[in-house]
Amino acid sequence: MDTPEDILKRDYSDEFDTLRKNRMITSHYKYGWVSENYPTGLANAMASLQKRLALYEQTGNREWLVDVANFAMIEFMFPAHPGAHYRATASSESPGLEGTSSQELMER
Repeated sequence: MDTPEDILKRDYSDEFDTLRKNRMITSHYKYGWVSENYPTGLANAMASLQKRLALYEQTGNREWLVDVANFAMIEFMFPAHPGAHYRATASSESPGLEGTSSQELMER
């Protein structure tokens, strides 16, 4: 049985977390406190996220994915969506993966 440590060692990116945190610090000096910009509606995390996802799709520059993750975190922390909530969902409610997983191939 795979341990959580085994899974994270193989299928998680600490580099991504480091890059994400460093960009949050850099952005603080550029734009100020997240906690002052987003709850007040001065800035829009989802619009910023969508713009950077489009830039990644156009350019392939993974830097934009780091920004996407940060804007998703900001929306999580200070949601602008009027119905924002968190509810853990069952597997049956998941939209699943686009494509086929290696697990599905092994089960065929």
